[in-house]
Amino acid sequence: MKELLKQENFEVAPEELRTWQGRKEWFFNRDDTDHYEQYYEGPYKEQEVWQKKTLEGLIKQDSRVKTLLEFGCGTTRFTRWWHEIGLEATGGDISPFMLAQGVQLFDGDLVLADSHHMPFKDHSFDALAFVTTFEYYKNPIEVIREAVRVGKYGIIFGMMNRNTPKLIRRRVQQVFGKNNYYVTANFYTPASLKELIAQALPDRKYSIEWNATGLPKWFPKQQWKVPYGDFFALHVKLLDV
Repeated sequence: MKELLKQENFEVAPEELRTWQGRKEWFFNRDDTDHYEQYYEGPYKEQEVWQKKTLEGLIKQDSRVKTLLEFGCGTTRFTRWWHEIGLEATGGDISPFMLAQGVQLFDGDLVLADSHHMPFKDHSFDALAFVTTFEYYKNPIEVIREAVRVGKYGIIFGMMNRNTPKLIRRRVQQVFGKNNYYVTANFYTPASLKELIAQALPDRKYSIEWNATGLPKWFPKQQWKVPYGDFFALHVKLLDV
């Protein structure tokens, strides 16, 4: 029995679980995931308030949306909030470390799965949500198509904006290993995301609305329809259903 219990270099998450899409990701590293909620409760708190206002202003324009699946929900930071604004939300994520926290914080349904292959029937939800997670997909077109299969009326994106002065700081932090969150991220702009959606949905009819936030505290506006700021929200409203 003692021999059976011996394992050299034992890890809670073996190497194969730390790799996704052929690369290591921060959301399989407990040094990063264990501090995720603290990150939002710290200096990021004010930005989160405006991110939520921006997302709500867009999703509430479609009265058809009552149920929502958030993929890449992580610790359910935003999944909990969807409920607060009256939407019945379910969360999905591929990271067991993030979901392990989520089940302690969220009194709702969660699923451990890959967003490229969502384990749901067609039109299981009224909408799909991606909040600061879409940036990590190597096959984003595939994910968009899967999202509109599962989400009947469209998609709401919350994105880290490429058009921000903080982009340089993000990349410097990445080079010096000070911030693992951005190592594999691909930052978008409203224009580049719209181009990607057009490629993914060439035969669908839809409308797009977006808004940006994440501006300096001293700026006279904290939300504007100009493609600059740390964060933008974009809503794809499907019209052919």
